[in-house]
Amino acid sequence: MVVEPDVPPGRRGRLKVFLGAAPGVGKTYRMLDEARRRAGRGTDVVVGYVECHKRRHTLAGLDGLEVIPRSQRTYRGGEFEEMDLDGVLARRPQVALVDELAHTNIPGGRNAKRWQDIEELLAAGIDVVTAVNIQHVESLNDVVEKITKVPQQETVPDDVVRRAHEIELVDMPAGALRRRMAHGNIYAPEKVDAALANYFRVGNLTALRELAMRWVADSVDEALQKYRADHGIDGVWETHERVVVALTGGPEGATLIRRAARIADRSAGGVVLAVHIARSDGLAAGSSAAALARQRALVESLGGTYHSVVGDDIPTALLEFARAENATQLVLGTSSRSRLERFLTGRGIGESVVALSHDIDVHMVTHERAGRGRLLPSRRRTLSTSRLIAGPVSGLVLPFVLTFVLAQVRGTLTLTSEALLFLLTVVGVACVGGVASAVVASVTASLLLNYWFIPPVGQFTTNLNSVLVTVVFALVAGIVAAVVDRSLRLSRRSARATAEAETLSSLAGSIVRGDQAIPALLERTRETFGMESVELVPLPVADPGVVQVPVGPDAFLALRGRTLPSSERKVLAAFAAHVTVAVERARLAEAAAEVEPVKAADRMRTALLAAVSHDLRTPLAAGWAAITSLRSSDIDFSDEDRDELLATADESMARLGRLIDNLLDMSRLQAGALKLNLRATPLEEVLPAALESLPPESAPVDFQGLDAVPAVLADPPLLERVVANLLSNAARHTPRGETVLLTASTLTDRVEVRVIDRGPGLSAEGRERAFVPFQRLGDTDNTTGVGLGLALSRGLTEAMSGTLTPEDTPGGGLTMVLSLPAAGLGN
Repeated sequence: MVVEPDVPPGRRGRLKVFLGAAPGVGKTYRMLDEARRRAGRGTDVVVGYVECHKRRHTLAGLDGLEVIPRSQRTYRGGEFEEMDLDGVLARRPQVALVDELAHTNIPGGRNAKRWQDIEELLAAGIDVVTAVNIQHVESLNDVVEKITKVPQQETVPDDVVRRAHEIELVDMPAGALRRRMAHGNIYAPEKVDAALANYFRVGNLTALRELAMRWVADSVDEALQKYRADHGIDGVWETHERVVVALTGGPEGATLIRRAARIADRSAGGVVLAVHIARSDGLAAGSSAAALARQRALVESLGGTYHSVVGDDIPTALLEFARAENATQLVLGTSSRSRLERFLTGRGIGESVVALSHDIDVHMVTHERAGRGRLLPSRRRTLSTSRLIAGPVSGLVLPFVLTFVLAQVRGTLTLTSEALLFLLTVVGVACVGGVASAVVASVTASLLLNYWFIPPVGQFTTNLNSVLVTVVFALVAGIVAAVVDRSLRLSRRSARATAEAETLSSLAGSIVRGDQAIPALLERTRETFGMESVELVPLPVADPGVVQVPVGPDAFLALRGRTLPSSERKVLAAFAAHVTVAVERARLAEAAAEVEPVKAADRMRTALLAAVSHDLRTPLAAGWAAITSLRSSDIDFSDEDRDELLATADESMARLGRLIDNLLDMSRLQAGALKLNLRATPLEEVLPAALESLPPESAPVDFQGLDAVPAVLADPPLLERVVANLLSNAARHTPRGETVLLTASTLTDRVEVRVIDRGPGLSAEGRERAFVPFQRLGDTDNTTGVGLGLALSRGLTEAMSGTLTPEDTPGGGLTMVLSLPAAGLGN
């Protein structure tokens, strides 16, 4: 029977969603914490369904909260528990906690999915607090499967989550989540190794974390847009921009960079990406390596990044880079060409970018160099398709146009002047279309000059003088055109060489600055050549669309994207050489890393043998001597002597036992075989045993603040060993008549225990050395142990997710700060 609560008209419950990147980040714990806070304010809160997965901290969060009994369902011979939807509706709380939003219900209930149950609760006017992981969001289901290789069977529609009144991201770094997994705080021990090796890999968790952050950011953006629409706000609110600024290496670069930075600063999280197209035309002309270096420094000082890209066509390369970087804005300088130059050479780079930009906003920024170009643009060093067409056409048309003009003023100019004007036309055609167009123009001009201007006018003259004039004119025009064309070709080659040198110089500079990691080099190669992806593969790829370059005996560089011309493959070879060196370095580093543990173990064994040669012998010798004396029948010991010998034997054996325990624990720590049993541990539980382990002649210990701190999350026997070692170390260096002080305090979600002595202290250089095994203060006293105490204490502390750091004691001495998580303050 469905209970329909009496709900005020129009009253609908509010939904709050705790969104996490992966299991174990603390969503359920935060949900329970939210419930306790609301209940503390007098809100009527019940637990409709919370899945604790046997996690003790989550289970503890249920204390004090009313739990609606679950309904029992039988399915395929098994008994299952589900949320009692009717029970929650009948109870009619103000707030209901319903975990696992994407859960699929066991057949037998009204709804197939839990989010549909929640919809009924919301419709009944009950506020709901729930939790879900990003992998269960429907739109990201296939993306998550590609990342993790694990299909997600349970999903929830995006709209269900986006309609929530509040979405709170529960975040945790990948390393911290893996540590929680390793400590058994997420899955059962038998599942930990498989989870860490598969789903909980660092790369998977990092990618899922980014997906969760981006999804929440998109939801925030949608909420902002809705707010603007609801309040009639028409102005532009740029909340996040990626601004690409194109640099030519000219003096205007600083102006463009600052303008791009201002655009990015108008939105939270705006990013500036400066790009220089290193090619033989367009933006590559007139570039100065020194100017680019200064502009790079300026970009980086403003928080941006610098990139160098090779491209055949400047507008296309620029826009391809912008789209690859998901840019929203593009900043260009206005053309430095004069009006006459623009008239002669047609549409420039800026106009082409604007025409092709589509969804990217383009800013044309004026500067002091705008419009100061030269008549013959040295930047146009290649013949575009339009020039290849315009050259022959102008070679045919312009001589006829000039003939018509000169015919109107016949008699005003001499034949020499008319011939020079025709020669000038031929040279102009050569500049536009190259030598082939100049040949067409020279032949046309020669024939027109002979027919219309060399007497007798109106017919072709065949006398020697006329033929000589025509031939000489054609030769001069052809030679001049060839010289102009050769000059353009040489300029093109020079610019090409300059562009290649700039690109390789930039690559070398990045390596000098330390960008030597293989991923960084691959990304550098991808963006430089404008490719879709660049990978390092062990075998050649059987794909004709992939450009492949060998980078070692068993490695290849595979570039996917456009087809590279032969001119760019030469530069690619240089990149491949750098990648080859990086691969070889990585192999050497890997080999060195494999050798290092062996060397470390060797050093450890050597140090151990050197250290224990005396420290094991001393208690053994003392104990052996005492026992031998007691067993001797030649000496009649008094009761006092016998008690003293027994005490000596007992103390020697105890000292030997502590030494062996330390050695075994250090070995287990270094082998990663130490088993932990973390639980809520009051400090008062471990202190008595730690104090009993101190020698009777040790300095006294005072305590402060122990009753004001919560229990810590620790393994009690290991915590006892840590405290005992710290107290023993402090007592050993405390002068006679002084006391050792142990204090405890709470800092956010951690408890800090300070062991304070008034000894000689440690220098800044000696603090870390004190935590190296087999080190003692000064390394001069060989009667106080092998120096494992602090090293073992730090190792045990870090195994319990804690830290152990030394500080100066005010007034002289050393303070060891032991920081551990407080029990019940983290999931």
